[in-house]
Amino acid sequence: MPEDTPNGSLKLGIVGLGYIGSVVGEQFARHPDAEIVAVCDLNDERLATIGERFGVDPARRYLEDDRLFAEAPIDAVLIGTPHTLHHDQVRAALDRDLHVYCDKPLTTDLEDARDLTHRAREASTTVMVGYQRHLQTAFKTARERYRPTNDQGREPTWLTASITQPWIADSAGTWRLDPVHSGGGFLYDTGSHVLDAVLWTTGLVPESVRASMDFHDDQGRVDSRAHLDVTFEGGATGTISLNGDAVAVREHIHCWDDEGAVYLEGKQWRSRKVFEVDTESGEYHPYIDHQREQTRAGAFLEAVREGNTPQATPEDALAVTALTEAAYESARRGERVTVEGLEAGR
Repeated sequence: MPEDTPNGSLKLGIVGLGYIGSVVGEQFARHPDAEIVAVCDLNDERLATIGERFGVDPARRYLEDDRLFAEAPIDAVLIGTPHTLHHDQVRAALDRDLHVYCDKPLTTDLEDARDLTHRAREASTTVMVGYQRHLQTAFKTARERYRPTNDQGREPTWLTASITQPWIADSAGTWRLDPVHSGGGFLYDTGSHVLDAVLWTTGLVPESVRASMDFHDDQGRVDSRAHLDVTFEGGATGTISLNGDAVAVREHIHCWDDEGAVYLEGKQWRSRKVFEVDTESGEYHPYIDHQREQTRAGAFLEAVREGNTPQATPEDALAVTALTEAAYESARRGERVTVEGLEAGR
């Protein structure tokens, strides 16, 4: 932490004051190791309201992100802008040697994801991506089955995953239904969390995908539903179904191996539950203390303070973008597509 700030706190700027900027920003505002000193948003009313809430000097409330990066006395930045803006803003932050917390997806372009992954590796600062399922004990418990510290994990063989949400209705009138800003539809938004959870929990590397989609827009860019049939390196397979035009939020990930399965399930935006299934179809429900789970701000600040690898890395985000882009290509072409770009980005 910087030595010249109160109590060694991290001076933070926020770019984008929508849901992520305000909600995760509130976590930073309440944390003793952080101080929000600059904010940026195109909406001047929102800028004034949230700037006031976070106690930001009016002189440090910016309408242009380039001015914040050039002028604000910050050590780190929270990027909560529309998806397609992330690449340029993360690059600008890294060029200033800032620590970065960026909402998911890191980018909506594979080459951009590889670029930021490379830049983050070369940087002396921390880059964390907003895949908060990495912080939930249920997903950590499932990950320990397949990616334990002793390298004696089970080998996944087959999985199913799905999420439903009234996303189309929730997103009406927002940038999320504008592909220029969103980069896609439900798959690139809420669906990104499910793809990340599958890949991060199991350690599986996607090899190819056959996808079909239903689109909300006439141009066929904003998907409301997506169905992915994925083949992974090593022979495992899986199906991932995403419905953004449903009436409620429900999520599941069921991952099978030769000794049974691990189930992750939940509803709305509450922390997910986890249980294991044995070969006799018996169930084991581990105790989980959700109160001990870190906030996104807390996990980011700990990584900065300790110099540790953050909970969700650009490499994690690269894998999600690679699979997502291949899925969109498959849906457009109507055929199975190889998932490319991962080795070059590692």
